[in-house]
Amino acid sequence: MFDEFMGMPMHPLLVHAAVVFVPLLVLAAVVYALVPRLRPRVGWVAGLLAVAAPVSVFVATESGEALQERLAAKGYPPEGLQKISEHAELGEQTLWFSLALAVVTGLLLFVTGGSSRASRLPSWISPVLSGVIVVLAVVAVGYVYAAGDSGAKMLWGNV
Repeated sequence: MFDEFMGMPMHPLLVHAAVVFVPLLVLAAVVYALVPRLRPRVGWVAGLLAVAAPVSVFVATESGEALQERLAAKGYPPEGLQKISEHAELGEQTLWFSLALAVVTGLLLFVTGGSSRASRLPSWISPVLSGVIVVLAVVAVGYVYAAGDSGAKMLWGNV
């Protein structure tokens, strides 16, 4: 399913969605967490990106695995496959940290959304979730950069 489209590997096409959506989620989540007066304007964007970013990373990792399997079946050199495995590990970490950021962003949206259930929660929950968002945002954007950089170096370095 994630292997190819019209004879071209899907991974180089799909990876761009993750490269766009994860940093946008980082930006929206951090603004929502740290600038309460902008929450009414940013909340819906953060909510949409909390879904789109992890989905785009999942699709990118699945298409990357399909590409890796195809290259291995074609007898790709072991040193190249090793670099691809390292790149794939960075992609997997990107998936987990973007998913964690999405979940915590969703929790903060719920806690600050005015629900009667949320109003019964302790007042320290919102600042703690905001702090966790900032930490996860830094880590998620770092992994997006590292995964993208390793993939670009392989592509442009003829690996």
